[in-house]
Amino acid sequence: DHNCPLALTMSHRKFEAPRKGNLGFLPKKRTKRHAGRIRSFPKDATDGEPHLTAFRGYKAGMTHVVRGVDRPGALMHKREVVDAVSIVETPPMIVVGVVGYVETPSGLRTLTTVFAEHLGEEFKRRCYKNWYKSKKKAYTKYALKYQTEGGKDIEHELDRIAKFCSVVRVIAHTQVGRTSLRVKRAHIMEIQVNGGADAKAKVDFAKSLFEKEITVDSVFAKDEQVDVIGVTKGRGYEGVTTRWGVTRLPRKTHRGLRKVACIGSWHPARVSSTVPRAGQNGYFHRTEMNKKVYRIGKKGDKASCQTKADLTEKSITPMGGFVRYGEVNEDWIMLKGAIVGVKKRPLILRKSLMKHTTRKHLEEIDIKFIDTSSKLGHGRFQTDEEKAKFLGPLASKS
Repeated sequence: DHNCPLALTMSHRKFEAPRKGNLGFLPKKRTKRHAGRIRSFPKDATDGEPHLTAFRGYKAGMTHVVRGVDRPGALMHKREVVDAVSIVETPPMIVVGVVGYVETPSGLRTLTTVFAEHLGEEFKRRCYKNWYKSKKKAYTKYALKYQTEGGKDIEHELDRIAKFCSVVRVIAHTQVGRTSLRVKRAHIMEIQVNGGADAKAKVDFAKSLFEKEITVDSVFAKDEQVDVIGVTKGRGYEGVTTRWGVTRLPRKTHRGLRKVACIGSWHPARVSSTVPRAGQNGYFHRTEMNKKVYRIGKKGDKASCQTKADLTEKSITPMGGFVRYGEVNEDWIMLKGAIVGVKKRPLILRKSLMKHTTRKHLEEIDIKFIDTSSKLGHGRFQTDEEKAKFLGPLASKS
């Protein structure tokens, strides 16, 4: 629209036809970090008790909830909305070690690592390529340090961490055997300890957790914002229209229309790295910020999806189970919206890096209804009892 005063300031084509696709994610290649990696932890603060800043879970699937909006001034205030939610199964993790880092001009450097005396089989399996053929001797000699001279070596290393280190992280692993996945090796990760007056308080906190289970509700709380780190769904080799979002060419174009018309000028006589090309799409490592925690469910709670408005006693697993996942029998966490990756994928949940002030982020969520109908087809019933009551006595059951 050339009558618009803004149009007069638009001097270049780059304003009218901006480039397609973000160059910040180059190179678009398959990740090496298949289980996700935390590149940065929340900023440490010395006030408050020592606490953990991340957790790992497994993506189970999605459902939807009905909730009331409590945001004065908003159009939807005091009305009901339907939100898509993702369910992540989060069995308790086990702390098996602590590692201390010292700050150097070129970044953090590991000073020393201390492991617990007793390590589980799931953890040891991760140390071997072939557990069945191995002698299963991992950490057996290390464990003897706890017996010699009353564990003097271990205490010495812990004191070194407390004295010299500015960053303290625990080494924890998942209990993947407690999920419905056919996996026996634990996923191991470092989780930073924030809070506490000094490094000594952090080390004491970490040591107190050795060989103990940590639950997801000890790290996160309802209505909190979390960041989700994981690997996206792999889509293989794709063309430029899907991979970069370039415009399709006119229908009559010779030799195909899902292409880039001009891949650059004659000189320089090379194809620039900023020109969209076909190639790998998906299976990229991504961090998605600010996913709100709608609910945290506990293992064995048969009424974990009960609400004030819906008094049906039901757990989170939908009828027939989560498609391509199965049943959720451990602790779980419900996050707003979609999250990266396919079902069964290991994800990292991290405390948010920012201080939240907006009304949307601070809003208290009041869930009215959680859908547990079958996700394979058009689910009509929320529970088996409801289905049996509606269908009446069946010939096949009599």
